[in-house]
Amino acid sequence: MFEPPTPSKRQDSSTVFLPPVLPIVFDQPLQWLALGFKDFARSPWLSTLHGLLISLWGFIITWVAHDQFWLLAGCLSGFLVIAPVLATSLYAMSRAMERGEVVDFQLLVNTWTQWHLRLRHQPDSYWSLIRFGLLLALAAVGWVITSAALITLLAPAPIHTPMDFVHHVVLSPNHFLFEFWLGLGGLMAAPVFASSVISMPLLLDRQVSVLQAVLTSWKTVLTHPLQMAFWALLIMGFCLLGIFSLFLGLILVIPMLGHASWHAYRQLIDVSSLEERMSGQGGH
Repeated sequence: MFEPPTPSKRQDSSTVFLPPVLPIVFDQPLQWLALGFKDFARSPWLSTLHGLLISLWGFIITWVAHDQFWLLAGCLSGFLVIAPVLATSLYAMSRAMERGEVVDFQLLVNTWTQWHLRLRHQPDSYWSLIRFGLLLALAAVGWVITSAALITLLAPAPIHTPMDFVHHVVLSPNHFLFEFWLGLGGLMAAPVFASSVISMPLLLDRQVSVLQAVLTSWKTVLTHPLQMAFWALLIMGFCLLGIFSLFLGLILVIPMLGHASWHAYRQLIDVSSLEERMSGQGGH
């Protein structure tokens, strides 16, 4: 009888083991949102704290960079790209609820602070979350630089403030620059989404490397392209709603999407053959 390879055997193999992707229906992302809202309701204060901090950050950035378009655009773009990292403690909360464990402020502290530095060089250590976060940050920087170069070269007038962007790019009647800019942004966002949609919850929950997590995330998107595209649209729609509500909507949107992303991961990936990363053990 065939036995699945143990984690130690998989690590010695020249190939990267990817866990199986589970079947889902097209509208399953709506169920993830519902489950995310239930988790929010079970721990409203700690969940709201995440959204409140992100909302406050948005207010501060807007106040500081209200007349500096590229700084403002860079910060907002960076937020959308690294949001999966910022939601790490929300994943930890949902995991604890799922296991019947205590969900308190100490859980959040442990999630962000319990690092075993002596294990930082191991590919499946808790430091893999930091490595992946840095990769996402680099992706955000790349998009801002590309976007700035595109607008600077093709805009009919210099862009210095958000209103300059609206007048000369968004509302320009004789140019298709805004449409091209949106298309390029979507083209660059797609691989970032495919790389991160499953990666962060998987890195938190199981002892896997960044490469395993990213390839598993891509495998999921390629297995369910329509469902994951629907999920991406829902995420983008709620994030934009939160941003354009003067960041107040993010107080609810951030925790709901964070909790929902955990349930997406749990319903998409069969991780039974992967070694578990114990709660609160940063060095595993």
